[in-house]
Amino acid sequence: MRTETLTKPPHCLMNTPLDRRSFLGQSLAGLAAASPSLSALGQDPAVRPLRIGLVSAASYGPTYGPDPQPRIPGSNHGTAFATIFNGYDEEKAKDFKGTFVKASKRIEGGRVVKIWDPDKTAAAAIADICGIGTVAASPEDCVTDVDLALLIDDGSGAQWKYAEAALRKGVPTFCDKPLAMTAKEAAAIAKVASETGTKFMSASSLRFVPDIVKLREDAAAIGPVRLCTVTGPGDLVYYGIHALSMAYEVLGPGVVSAHNTGLEGAHIVRLRHEKGLDIVMMIGARERMRAGFSIQLFGEKGNLRVEPDLKDLYAYLLEPVLDMVLHEKVSVPVGDEVELIAALEAGQRSLELGREVKLSEVL
Repeated sequence: MRTETLTKPPHCLMNTPLDRRSFLGQSLAGLAAASPSLSALGQDPAVRPLRIGLVSAASYGPTYGPDPQPRIPGSNHGTAFATIFNGYDEEKAKDFKGTFVKASKRIEGGRVVKIWDPDKTAAAAIADICGIGTVAASPEDCVTDVDLALLIDDGSGAQWKYAEAALRKGVPTFCDKPLAMTAKEAAAIAKVASETGTKFMSASSLRFVPDIVKLREDAAAIGPVRLCTVTGPGDLVYYGIHALSMAYEVLGPGVVSAHNTGLEGAHIVRLRHEKGLDIVMMIGARERMRAGFSIQLFGEKGNLRVEPDLKDLYAYLLEPVLDMVLHEKVSVPVGDEVELIAALEAGQRSLELGREVKLSEVL
């Protein structure tokens, strides 16, 4: 039996557009009319969704840290992205050995047509479950003859390395979080995007969940924000990006320095912002504390606190990614994301050096 058919969106999507914009409430034909990437294909954009290549999307292993782990079949982001666009076969999914996330919402504006992963067996299995036509032989092949490249968080923190091939082919590209593990790596791939003029975006999904979008709108009611606190679990750079992204979405870029007064695995980082405010980021390893995601703003007239609802967060992320292709609108400028990575790296270096670190020292 096939869950979430490939030809018709579920009732909730037909009647409830995603909150950030009314993208899904508009017809694909109307959106695609302004897209050179579609019109140049010589096909009717009203009947053909964007062709998507999923890169490094079928296995996962945290290889970025001092204790690298082997990749194992399955991928939270890879399978979630595939099922959001293509749906999945319920019976075949039951037999998959590994992590398989079944998205509850569908987006009809795109279809995954290629998938590549170092684990070819896992890639072939996900292709079969999700109706993906081609298991690519290489990352370069996966971003050839597609309208959009999605570079999936595979545990390495280095998925940005797959971006150059797509960018030089002129294929709009989304690099899953984190953009890189260091500011210099992030800046290097941002430079390629700038040189080629190809649309490029990287962001945490937490930027786009409705609770955070609404908080940005509500913040004006409490006057100028003087302090912002964010919490989240995991490694400072690799997972701290989610917590800090909430602050960046609400307050905008402008962090100039970081001072980490916590411990490894229990970070307390004060980030100084050029707008005359501080962001205090508290990130704890799962074995030390069970922190959830939260953000609190303290203004001259009051304060606001949000624990964001993370249901369907991948759908909220992918909506502006499609918008990048169809409307050539980049919701998160890559320079902002480079700065965000620099802020996290400066926080890590501050702990090591025992002093405040300016972002200019890591860029």
